Amino acid sequence: MRNFLIAAAMTLTMAGAPALAQTAAAPAANAVAKAKYSTADTDLGTLLDNPAAKAIIEKNIPGMTTNDQVDMARGMTLKAIQQYAPDDVTDARLAAIDADLAKLP
Repeated sequence: MRNFLIAAAMTLTMAGAPALAQTAAAPAANAVAKAKYSTADTDLGTLLDNPAAKAIIEKNIPGMTTNDQVDMARGMTLKAIQQYAPDDVTDARLAAIDADLAKLP
């Protein structure tokens, strides 16, 4: 789990701010039409800042929210993080998280 957070942070650093700004605008526009949060469109930082969403992540991917380096991946979605930790961030876990996130007010 630790290595994927390091790789995710390095990817964000190498990608540069303009690319991040472009990808951040699309989820905001889609959020109105869809559920409030999703693993594909909502960055990890937003999920971690919401106590209920954070608890959902911790329930489905134990240890992720308490990892020492989780803050380095705050700008990425869980779906994007999946490529760095496919054994921990599985399609089944993302689906379960999405189902629980859809129930949030």
